[in-house]
Amino acid sequence: MRLTDLFTRTLRDAPADAEMVNHRLAVRAGLVRPVAAGIYALMPLGWRVIRKIEAVLREELDAAGGQEVRLPVVQPADIWQASGRWNTFGPVLQTFTRGVSGGDSALGREFVLGPTHEEIVSMIAAREIDSYKQLPQHVYQIQTKYRNEPRARGGLIRLREFTMKDSYTFDVDEAASERAYSRLYDAYQRIFARVGLDVVTVEADTGAMGGSASHEMMMAHDQGEDQFVVCDHCGYAANVEVAQFVLDDPAPVALQPVEKVATPDCKTIQEVADFIGVPTAQTLKAVFFVNERHGQNERHGQNERHGQPDTFVFVVIRGDLEVNEIKVTNALGGGTLRPATDDEILATGAVPGYASPLGLTADITVLADRSVTVGANFVAGANDEGYHMTGVNVPRDFDPAFVADIAAAYTGATCARCKNGTLRVTQAIELGHLFRLGTRYSEALGVTYQDEHGVEHLAVMGSYGIGLERLMGAIIEAHHDDWGIMWPASVAPFDVHLLTIGGDPVFAETAARLYDDLRAAGFDVLLDDRQESPGVKFTDADLIGVPLRLAVSKKSLANGGVEAKLRAEKDRTIVPLDDVLAWVTSHVEADRVI
Repeated sequence: MRLTDLFTRTLRDAPADAEMVNHRLAVRAGLVRPVAAGIYALMPLGWRVIRKIEAVLREELDAAGGQEVRLPVVQPADIWQASGRWNTFGPVLQTFTRGVSGGDSALGREFVLGPTHEEIVSMIAAREIDSYKQLPQHVYQIQTKYRNEPRARGGLIRLREFTMKDSYTFDVDEAASERAYSRLYDAYQRIFARVGLDVVTVEADTGAMGGSASHEMMMAHDQGEDQFVVCDHCGYAANVEVAQFVLDDPAPVALQPVEKVATPDCKTIQEVADFIGVPTAQTLKAVFFVNERHGQNERHGQNERHGQPDTFVFVVIRGDLEVNEIKVTNALGGGTLRPATDDEILATGAVPGYASPLGLTADITVLADRSVTVGANFVAGANDEGYHMTGVNVPRDFDPAFVADIAAAYTGATCARCKNGTLRVTQAIELGHLFRLGTRYSEALGVTYQDEHGVEHLAVMGSYGIGLERLMGAIIEAHHDDWGIMWPASVAPFDVHLLTIGGDPVFAETAARLYDDLRAAGFDVLLDDRQESPGVKFTDADLIGVPLRLAVSKKSLANGGVEAKLRAEKDRTIVPLDDVLAWVTSHVEADRVI
């Protein structure tokens, strides 16, 4: 491709709202163009990268026994209602109703813009599979997804509209499903290695997908929106959403009576603890949420709810710990949490900033972390501004409706797996997710088969996803310098960036011959044939980040060839014209070796 023909251009300035490197460089290099919040157009350079990623995915998934399919983005609501996710998936599920006109019997039906495809692949599998002889099956697709993300951010890291590679496996039993899971797990490891990313595999929350277990493959990154913990002794690794740790077990003490004490101007846990003279681990923190249950009509702005009613939740946790909202949601059986307003808090009889589970007037759900049962003589709010209670003990003084592990793991906590190691929390970007779904969807949508004796069984499923734009963004985050992107050869938009430096027609003719020869040899070449200064051309070459750069100039020809440079290195060399093809071949093949 010639740069004079390219349907985009590089930009000198990054978007004003760009917080992450991939956002700045993807826009500046002309890979993408923003259309709306969380929605980007893939321009020719960006699309070439996506196609290279797709090729890696197809090679590995085909080798793992996958068959590629294409499933519709628009899905009927009834299959989501059958699975139960119509009411539990949350506000990211974008639904719509066909307008009423004409004679189509489908008019007025509700549909979903697919955020994932478990329901529809199960619906189709139920029609196609009826015998054990047809199992196992592994199908995958590379398809558009839409999620109405409330916090689209990070450039390509969290989008509303995006491309996902999603795989689905169907097996006769859990043992066979586990073998399929292992194959996909290994395929994912190879995929991320081939695109130049180091990943950590961690235990993860099954979330809205459901199932018995899941793993995420994470890339450590200071600006990632996810976190995982790793034990320095046994290697236990888990997303903080599910990470478990050992609570300190204080020595037993005599229980003190409850006493109300003045705590003037104490607004924080630390201030209260310092004023009374106790560690923060001897205080109780109150956190308030409303657990929203999303019914189908709520999504269309109506007041009627077809899900469960919203619930006000009073969370109590030890003062030195933080609440993990995913654990809270799971303890409550689903829904979406939002912080309660001061008015909602006051309506329960609690006082914001001085709240206590003792003596509430309203019938509300109190969810306590297990930490409140480990320790004694806690300091808690008094539901009276400027006052706290000391000597609070569980269950003597209040008996929570639910007790669960709802605390966030933290750096320095003791590993619950080995009881010896220490956990370390790391920020990260999630790159891939694997789920052991069991029979949740096959039961809801009737995916059954008959065994050799004619007995009917439910197929056991797995689900596996990788977001392609996110993967491209993560590659940029991992492979860049102060001047631009440094693409791994496996996903680079071109193999060679060929520049002409200077206006002499000889330079353009020499570059054109090299361009034709390299393309004839099977290499992808980007020819910068623009009438621009050397500084602009070299700057754009560094920004776009093609692995190999060749420059034809008066100086290079005077020295017997072209100037050759690897994007990832500083050194330049002169390669004779007759040796250019061999030089490119050796470097491209070396870079593509896995």
